[in-house]
Amino acid sequence: VTGTGTVQAAPDLATLMIGVTTQAGTAAEALAANSASVEAVITRLTASGIEPRDMQTSNLSINPNWSGSDSSASGISGYVASNLLTVRIRKLDGLGAVLDASVADGANTLNGLSFGLAAPEPALNEARKAAVADARAKAELLVAAAGLKLGRIVTISENGAWTDPAPMFRESAAAVPVAGGELGLTANVTVQFEMTE
Repeated sequence: VTGTGTVQAAPDLATLMIGVTTQAGTAAEALAANSASVEAVITRLTASGIEPRDMQTSNLSINPNWSGSDSSASGISGYVASNLLTVRIRKLDGLGAVLDASVADGANTLNGLSFGLAAPEPALNEARKAAVADARAKAELLVAAAGLKLGRIVTISENGAWTDPAPMFRESAAAVPVAGGELGLTANVTVQFEMTE
């Protein structure tokens, strides 16, 4: 039989993909302006309590900005510099304020926000226990319906465990409203039992 167990847990960690995109006439000017804005964003994030270990550059690029509609008449009209940071936020009650401050300091790209658990294993273990209990309950029902008794467990295998976000809305009047919600941690197991008369 296969059993499934799900445990709900409030997230205690957010991962934010935020960045700065700037345009200028030369690549050097675009990069300089971009670097100044990113430095301001990093300074503000640090002042907000984000540790350096929780900030990582995940994309840095400089590209020409092409003008003209056909290849024969096109030319470079300037350059676009982009710097994207992946930021882990461990204090979720300040997430909206961090977003507000980052945008005020020059962040103009938001590529995603996800929630998770800093230590998911305890919740996953509870889901695994619930999955085994579910498998046992199903096996007892099936064996009783067949007029038999449930014997000992022969094998147990885990078929996977995952986190399924289920957002619930929480609003803050002073900052960007953010839905932290709950995470559903699910485990699946297959258990093989012996049957006796």
